[in-house]
Amino acid sequence: MTPDDLLEEFRAAGALLEGHFILSSGLHSAVFLQKMAIFSDPVRTARVCAGLASVIRDRYGAVDLVVSPAIGGIVPGYETARALGARAIFVERDPGGPFQLRRGFSIPAGSRAVMVEDIVTTGLSSRECLAALRDQPGEVVGAACLIDRSGGRADLGAPLVALATLDIPNYPADQLPPDLAAIPAVKPGSRATTPG
Repeated sequence: MTPDDLLEEFRAAGALLEGHFILSSGLHSAVFLQKMAIFSDPVRTARVCAGLASVIRDRYGAVDLVVSPAIGGIVPGYETARALGARAIFVERDPGGPFQLRRGFSIPAGSRAVMVEDIVTTGLSSRECLAALRDQPGEVVGAACLIDRSGGRADLGAPLVALATLDIPNYPADQLPPDLAAIPAVKPGSRATTPG
């Protein structure tokens, strides 16, 4: 699957939205990628995650585990793991706390794991997920995502491979361009932020 193929999947699913959006990072953007419109379709999800699995194999080789941040990363993590023939586990947080492996999940010594995200904007969730894995005995070889909307600038502290890399401008609330500021903002994402 090429980056253009992935974007066509988003368009066909009605998941490539234009307007004024407050992202889960708190930044504002004229473009929102509504990944749940992709993930609500099992066939489409399997197709895009198989594409990501191919990119992971090319970059990192064989992996035993896919680790994703809950909640948004669980579906693409699971489907990507299935395409890789790997196990899927996830990190989650107690309210207000850091991500951690729970439910008996671990990265055993000798295993190779990749962290899989859906969409990377600033890389915050990915960095937090990777931090939760640092003390595991197995090796975390890197990270992967369907779309890196930072244009390749997000620093995860680990290698990142994306099925598509886009350079979509994002703005702090106090630095909006006039055309974006003229449109009422909506918050379609999952992480609570204060509109501004």
